[in-house]
Amino acid sequence: MSADGAALGARLRERDLSAAPAALNLLESTAPADREQSRMLLRALSEAGGPAEAPGHVIGVTGPPGAGKSMLLSALLKRWRERGSSAAILAVDPSSRQSGGALLGDRARIEFDAADRGVFIRSTSAGERLGGLAWATRTASQALAYAFAVVVIETVGVGQAETEVADAADTVAVVVPPGAGDVLQFYKAGIMEIPDVVVVTKADLGAIATRTRRDVSAALRSLGYDATPVLAVSSLPPATGIDELIAALEHHRASIDVSARRVRARRAGALADYAREHGERGLRALGGRRAAEGLLEAEQPALDTAALVDVLERCAQAEVTEPGSVPGVGG
Repeated sequence: MSADGAALGARLRERDLSAAPAALNLLESTAPADREQSRMLLRALSEAGGPAEAPGHVIGVTGPPGAGKSMLLSALLKRWRERGSSAAILAVDPSSRQSGGALLGDRARIEFDAADRGVFIRSTSAGERLGGLAWATRTASQALAYAFAVVVIETVGVGQAETEVADAADTVAVVVPPGAGDVLQFYKAGIMEIPDVVVVTKADLGAIATRTRRDVSAALRSLGYDATPVLAVSSLPPATGIDELIAALEHHRASIDVSARRVRARRAGALADYAREHGERGLRALGGRRAAEGLLEAEQPALDTAALVDVLERCAQAEVTEPGSVPGVGG
């Protein structure tokens, strides 16, 4: 029997952190009955959304494997909890070819108190997606932001393709390890265009970390992103630079139109979910990706992802039964 999506949505809206596991299970399920309950959950949340949006800060953390993302998150999590902020971490891992599940299990690498009810960590499998996120990550982060003060999306860490996180998070932090000069050349055209904050890890290594910070700053200037802060942190006890990083993340969020960014995230998520379900043929039925984006832009800003997918599906069906009814489609 499926969980009651409307009840779970109401509990998240009331900041009941204990609703998070069941809500995530529902949002990640592909069973038809669960999909319907997921829609009910999102509808219950969107009733309280609109211009105000969910209060939690959604932060994307991305970067190459071995950059120290998990250690950094351990240090951030410790500081957030010391400040009394609840936190949820959605760690997206590569998939096991045998089980299809999360391969690395970042939940096991992030240090936290398992008895702490103010922390929720879930490792999810990226499946066959190349954008650095699991298919339900966008929706899950938006839902959890109603209950948790901070929601972190940690991406797979596979390179340029994971820039999808920029469409899902309020603030994106790119993590760069010391001595990453050659890596930066590879990332310049992709990942280095998305950060709101850049974090050079392992500052305790001294000169090499300082040089990497300087190289990153130069790369950002060459791309025209002079205002993007570049911070050096050390996650080893006693951690350094963590308070400065939290301040930079909070400053970025305070400087943006969160509602507009969330609306873009929901619309991007709806288009991604529709394409996942219906493929290129489904997009062609709408006149292509650009036409589909236009349809979504015409909808009410407060509509949740599931409702936006419904819009696209209705338009595609209308085109099948009445060719030319969708703008830009047919003769």
